[in-house]
Amino acid sequence: MIATKSIQFAYEGVPAFEIPDIEIKAGEALLVLGKSGSGKTTFLNILGGLLAPGKGEILIDGISLYSLKGQNLDKFRGKNIGIVFQKPHILGPLSVAENIALPHFFSKSSQADNVDHYLKELGILDKKNARINTLSEGEAQRVSIARALVNEPKIILADEPTASLDDENAKIVVDLLKTQAAKLKAALVIVTHDQRIKNEINQSITLKRKDL
Repeated sequence: MIATKSIQFAYEGVPAFEIPDIEIKAGEALLVLGKSGSGKTTFLNILGGLLAPGKGEILIDGISLYSLKGQNLDKFRGKNIGIVFQKPHILGPLSVAENIALPHFFSKSSQADNVDHYLKELGILDKKNARINTLSEGEAQRVSIARALVNEPKIILADEPTASLDDENAKIVVDLLKTQAAKLKAALVIVTHDQRIKNEINQSITLKRKDL
């Protein structure tokens, strides 16, 4: 479902990141570990079509991601990739349901509205019409996850999804991501420095930077 080949990336004046080749099949999960500054978020952004690598190729369901340009890349990303950012980036003026429905709007999805389905799946159906400032941290994270899932993507990327959560909620969030990825037959990639979840994902790699 997702594979990388010879990815290279470096910021100006900073040693290059060491990024191994990966291949993840539909329904599989990969944990990407590494110290702060090792390139975890950079790698996630490259996989998500947000940051073009200096060299190399990302294949998603056989399609070379960065062979697509402009609106074609945006449309492909919106349809096929769901991203759970480290900070939820949910919009205060909108209700929970409106935040979750945003990907339908941006990708011009023709599929039936399934917002209620994911509200129920993630245990926040009672928060459908709530404002964002009334949510707990754990609830806000679930809204972020629901928004990433609502277009039923082939790839789910999660950036430090447990960083600010206690042990109980951290396990709940990882279990939710794994369960939903399995239901969608999506490839799941979680990048984190959180060692608590290392035993929750069978496959893992560790990123390094040459000077770390």
